[in-house]
Amino acid sequence: MDWGLNTLLSAGAARLHEDGRIAALGAGGMFRAAGVLAKQHRLRRAEERLRAKADHYQRLIGGRTALAPRLETKHGVLSDEISAIATRRSNLNTALAWAAARWAVDQAVAAGASVIYVEDLRSLEARHMGRTVNTRMSQQIRGQIVDRMRHLGAEVGIAVVTVPARNTSRHCPRCLTPLRHRKAPDRPTTPGWKWAVCPGCGWQGDRDHGAWQRIASRGLVHQTRTMTDRTTGIMAIRTIVDTLEARAVIATTAVESSRRDRSKTGSTRRQTGRPAPRRRRAPSPARLQGLAGKRPEGHVHTDRPGLPRAAHRLQGVSTISTPAISRHRPRGAARGAGFHRHAHATPPRWEIPCPDTTPGMESFS
Repeated sequence: MDWGLNTLLSAGAARLHEDGRIAALGAGGMFRAAGVLAKQHRLRRAEERLRAKADHYQRLIGGRTALAPRLETKHGVLSDEISAIATRRSNLNTALAWAAARWAVDQAVAAGASVIYVEDLRSLEARHMGRTVNTRMSQQIRGQIVDRMRHLGAEVGIAVVTVPARNTSRHCPRCLTPLRHRKAPDRPTTPGWKWAVCPGCGWQGDRDHGAWQRIASRGLVHQTRTMTDRTTGIMAIRTIVDTLEARAVIATTAVESSRRDRSKTGSTRRQTGRPAPRRRRAPSPARLQGLAGKRPEGHVHTDRPGLPRAAHRLQGVSTISTPAISRHRPRGAARGAGFHRHAHATPPRWEIPCPDTTPGMESFS
């Protein structure tokens, strides 16, 4: 599991074979929570503005005694609004943490995994990224998600281990060469560094996908370095061994093509320009000859009663009629019957009698 800003979680599955080779199972997935995170940021900004206003009122209360009662009332109203916003933020964080943890555990169960390796960001510092990005990273609820992930993983027998996050997004998951980050090819006008290209082996992809592959391979080769806290029972990999890190690479698998050979080996089969129509294998049952004559054989059922003609249906005043001049007329339609039995227009004014208001009028002269 790799963390992100807008893409909260990027995850995938990897398998360690007996010969020491690590293979990635699939392309992985993402847990996007941009809408919820944007709402969190709006609530945080609203709470910051209210707290600044409440502090200003508190300073005015301490300086002026004449307006103190009125300012204290306003300060109490602001305090209630701040408490309500704080409660909304707490509930939103709790719901998001449970949703992300459940998604991660469900992905592990579907892949048949026995352990979940999560990136540990406590040793990292958000430097040279700007005040806005630093604030967004500090407002993440990664700790709550990991705690709930451990709780849900224990129910299904999956361990959760934290892995150091050093150079997980910087090095190539296949050859450990430093990556070059650039704009995504599907978004050439959007600035950023979401796309990574390896100058060594030529691998390229989303930097988050490369990061979860690095985290998975690092956790699998450092299994013997996993430590368990006696008091809390939290499992983590504290340090990285260079000799083990050199083997933490994803092996390249040859793509097996399922396409068959379509090269021409003989003459092309002659095809008719117009295929023969489908006909009923058994003749239609005999019927009495009516005014319309015998129905020709075809695909229409002969044992079902036909619908009444459109001209014989009940037509109201507000039914939309068929245009008088029309080149196209459907089969079975009649003029003045309408194009649909449930299509109605607003009744005309002359159908609704106007109320008589004459007796109620009186003269003021």
